[in-house]
Amino acid sequence: MKGTITVIDKGQVRIHSYASPADGLEVNTQLIETPARIIAVDAQFVLAYADEVAAYARGLGKPLDRLIVSHAHPDHYQGAARFGVPVHALPETIAEIVATGDKTDLPTGTPIPVAEVTPTIEISPGTEIIDGITFVFDRVTGGEIHTTLVIELPDQDVLVAQDAVYNHTHLWLLDKDFDGWQANVDRFAAKNYDTILPGHGEPTGPEVWADLTAYLEAARELLGDDGDAYKKAITERFPDYQGATLIDVANAYMFGPRA
Repeated sequence: MKGTITVIDKGQVRIHSYASPADGLEVNTQLIETPARIIAVDAQFVLAYADEVAAYARGLGKPLDRLIVSHAHPDHYQGAARFGVPVHALPETIAEIVATGDKTDLPTGTPIPVAEVTPTIEISPGTEIIDGITFVFDRVTGGEIHTTLVIELPDQDVLVAQDAVYNHTHLWLLDKDFDGWQANVDRFAAKNYDTILPGHGEPTGPEVWADLTAYLEAARELLGDDGDAYKKAITERFPDYQGATLIDVANAYMFGPRA
C-alpha cells in the first residue's frame, strides 16, 4: 500500500483514516466503520489511490454503503466513481462539481467525466441516525472554500472536519479568507471534540486549534504579492509541515505560473 492507514477505535465505531502520498496531495479519505457498514468520506485526487482505499474498505468485511463528498475541490472527489456506491453531498457542492466539468487524472491522463463523479444524493444539514450511530451534518462557510460539509459523531466525540482543518500541513489559501478560517477554528474548538479528522494531515486532538491559529496569523502576515517569497517564508516558519505542493498549486492560481 502506498498510502497510510490510521485506525481509531471508538467502540461501536472504528475510523480508518487513509492518507495518500505526496503526489496525491496527501489528502485523507475517512472510512467510518459502524456495526454493519462502511461510510466513506472523500474520494482522493489520484485514481490509483482511490482504488487503493476503496479496496481496503471492501476488505473490512462489511458493505461499503455510501461515499460522502465534503466539498468541491478535485482532490476530494475525482476518485468518486472508483468506490462504486451512491455519492452524497451538499447541493452547493453538487452544483460546483457540475460547473467545473470533466477532469483528468494527472498521473495517467485518464479522463474523468463529470457525470461519473457528480453526487446524486443531496445532504441536508441536520441529524441522521445511520446503523444506530448519530451523524450530525453541518454546512460550514468560509475558510478554504465557500461551502463545505463537516460531520460530527457526538457520541464518539469525533469531528470529521476534512478541509475545515489541516494538521501540520500547509493551508490552501486561494481565497485569502483568514477571518473565515479563524471563525471556523473558534467555532469548532468550542465544541471540545477529542478526536479531529482533518482533510490533510494525521488525525489529531484539540491541540490542532492553537496550531491552526498560529499558522493563520503567520500566513496573514507573510502572504503578499509574491508567491515564491511567501512559500520561502512560510516553509521556513513551519519547517516540519507537509504539503508544500499545495502552496505551489495555490500560488499558480493566485500569481500565475513561475517563470
